[in-house]
Amino acid sequence: MKKIFFALAIGVLLQGCCVGLSGETKRDYYDNSGRTDVLSGGVRLIPIETSNGTFHVWTKRVGNNPDIKVLLLHGGPGATHEYLEVFDSYFPAAGIEYYYYDQLGSAYSDQPDDPGLWEIPRFVDEVEQVRKALGLDASNFYLYGQSWGGILAIEYALAHQENLKGLIISNMMASNPAYNRYARDVLMPAMDPVALAEIQSIEEARDYSNPRFMELLVSQHYEHHFLRMPNEEWPEPVNRTSSRMNNEIYTLMQGPSELGVSGKVANWDRTAELSDIAVPTLVIGARYDTMDPEHMRWMAGEFPNGHYLYCPDGSHLAMYDDQPTYFKGLIGFILETDERFQEENGH
Repeated sequence: MKKIFFALAIGVLLQGCCVGLSGETKRDYYDNSGRTDVLSGGVRLIPIETSNGTFHVWTKRVGNNPDIKVLLLHGGPGATHEYLEVFDSYFPAAGIEYYYYDQLGSAYSDQPDDPGLWEIPRFVDEVEQVRKALGLDASNFYLYGQSWGGILAIEYALAHQENLKGLIISNMMASNPAYNRYARDVLMPAMDPVALAEIQSIEEARDYSNPRFMELLVSQHYEHHFLRMPNEEWPEPVNRTSSRMNNEIYTLMQGPSELGVSGKVANWDRTAELSDIAVPTLVIGARYDTMDPEHMRWMAGEFPNGHYLYCPDGSHLAMYDDQPTYFKGLIGFILETDERFQEENGH
């Protein structure tokens, strides 16, 4: 049955998130018995086989929970895991084991200079190799994808949903053509017309290194739809990710413009296939997002077991500018899904 998830309190399920774990549960959460990554603080470099050779990607485990393991797919493409470090403030108290992961081409992982590697199917295969290396399976594996990571998560679910316990799509529409229409018809008309004309003039000239281009994007777009706080107050993990962005991959796949998609994934559209993903799925949208929150509400209704979390004060990085709503809803979904799974499987 299709459902809408409003991040209402779910009683005892959220007790760990709100008040912290008990002493005994805390010991279990930080139990490293049998782990091979203790010496490195949870970090593992995982070999990834590709048609063009073997490369390594960086992962880091936090916590221990045999029933709940969340693999975090960052945005970009070509960004890093670092802006997701805000999860450290919430997931441990809820007892959730989670994995940071820099995709191939991103800062902590290998960065081969090979345009042939930057294709969606190759990224999907990479995620599957990471899953196997980390020992994740349908009894514990939650896949979280934010922005571009949401595209990758949807594609992974369409190819390998038998491995998933739950799926989270954060701040990503199921169609880039629909996103481009939203940017053209809603976001751009709301901008100052003089500033928009200047941005478009710079884009037409392909003068992307012009300092005025970034100045205008920050004041007219980023501070309204990406992260709703003054740019000089943006959290350090967000700035770290921005400073390490692999712009070659980003431009190749997303395109150089921040007001739409024009790269390799410009025509990506999975709206017709969402109903094929049967695992419990949470879609997270936000009022001020670059992505249309009503489209994301619609997406949740297309998944057979879909839920929608709406962040009324949030933007594209709603995990920062609508943090209470975001993490209460996200953690609630994971714990509720786990409880239902345990009940259905007689645990």
